[in-house]
Amino acid sequence: MALSLENTERAFAHKSDLDLSKAYRLFQAFSYPFLVNYGPIIANWTMKIGFPIKSIIKKTIFNQFCGGETIEESNRFAKRLYNNRIGAILDYSVEGEGTDKNFIKTYEELKLVIEEAANKPEYPFAVFKSTGIGSFAVLAAKSANQDLTPGQEIQYEHLVGRIHSLCKHAHENKVKLLIDAEETWIQYAIDEIVYSNANEFNREEIIVYNTIQLYRKGRIEEIEKQINLAREYGYKIGFKLVRGAYMEKESLRAQEMNYPNPIQDSKEDTDRDYNLALELCFKNRDIVAIMAGTHNEESSLLLARLIEDHNITKSDERFWFAQLYGMSDHISFNLAYEGFNVAKYLPYGPIKEVLPYLSRRAQENSSVKGQSSRELSLISKEMKRRKALKKFV
Repeated sequence: MALSLENTERAFAHKSDLDLSKAYRLFQAFSYPFLVNYGPIIANWTMKIGFPIKSIIKKTIFNQFCGGETIEESNRFAKRLYNNRIGAILDYSVEGEGTDKNFIKTYEELKLVIEEAANKPEYPFAVFKSTGIGSFAVLAAKSANQDLTPGQEIQYEHLVGRIHSLCKHAHENKVKLLIDAEETWIQYAIDEIVYSNANEFNREEIIVYNTIQLYRKGRIEEIEKQINLAREYGYKIGFKLVRGAYMEKESLRAQEMNYPNPIQDSKEDTDRDYNLALELCFKNRDIVAIMAGTHNEESSLLLARLIEDHNITKSDERFWFAQLYGMSDHISFNLAYEGFNVAKYLPYGPIKEVLPYLSRRAQENSSVKGQSSRELSLISKEMKRRKALKKFV
C-alpha cells in the first residue's frame, strides 16, 4: 500500500510558520522535568492569588491541546479541522470535586455537547467519562461486588440514570457516543452499564461505544465475549480501542494491595494485543464498529491496510481513527487526506479546571516513551522543508 504517514506538508498544512514555531518551543519545554512536574502547580497557585497568568497559559499549552473554554469557542477549531477532512470530538475535560452538584453540572454540559453534535458533520462523535457524572467510590464498590449502603445505592441509581439518559439523548439525536475507559477497579461496573445501553440503543445502528484498554491483560478474550453476547441478543457493538492511560497507577496499586498486576508484562505484549483487537473487531465488522484511538503508526497503518485489502470504502462509518488534538498530526492529516474517517479529541473547558488534563499531556510528552521527540522531529522536518522552499521562491 502506498499510504505514508511521513508527509509533513500535509500534516502541518493547517499551521502557519508562527504556529509551528510555538509548537516546537512547547514540545522542547517538555524536556525540562521542573516545568512538567511543578508548572501546573505553580500555574494553579498563581491563578488563585489573582496573578494574570491565564492569558499566557491560553496562548501556549492550552492553545496547543484544547479547543477553547466553551463549546462556542471550540467551534472555530472544529471547522478548521473539518476543512481538512477531520472531525472533532468535543471533550469536556473538566475534572470536578466528586460532588452531586458537579456531577449534575457535567451531565447538563454533556447533553449540550450531544445537541451541538447533532446534524453537524464536523462533530461525528460525543464522549464522556463516567466518573465525571458519578461517584468513583460507588463504582469501585460495585465492581468489587460489595454490598452498597442505602446512600451508595441512590448514588449508583443516579449514575445509571444519567448514563442511560445520555445514551438515549445520543440515540434520539443520531450522535455516536464514546464512553471512556477508566481504572480497572471501577471498570467492571462501567462495562456493565455501557453494554446494557448498547443492547438497548445499538439495534439498527451503532450509537454506544465502549472503550477497551489493551495494556490490560485478557482484553482479547473480553472483546470476544462481548461480541458473542451481542450476537446472542441481537444487537451491534462499538469499540474504541486504546492502549491505556493508567499504567503506573495500576501497577502501584496492584503491588500495594498484593494482587496480580492487570497490566501487560511488556510494551510488545500491549502492541500485539492492540493489533489483534483491531483484526478481531474487523473480522466481526458485520456487527462491530471500530474507533482506533491510537498515536501508534504501525497500528494505524494496519487498520488502513485491512480496509483497503478488503476493498471497503474508506469512508465506511464502521471504521474511524482518532488522535488527541495537538498531537500526531502526521497520522491524522495523512489518513484524512487519503479519505479515511479521522477525528481529533478536542478538549475544552475553563482553563483553571482543565489544568489537570494539560498536566497529563505535559507528563505524557516528557516521558521516555512519550511523543515529544517524535513531534519535535516532525515539526523540525516541516520547518526545514518550508525554509528550503522559500529559497527557491
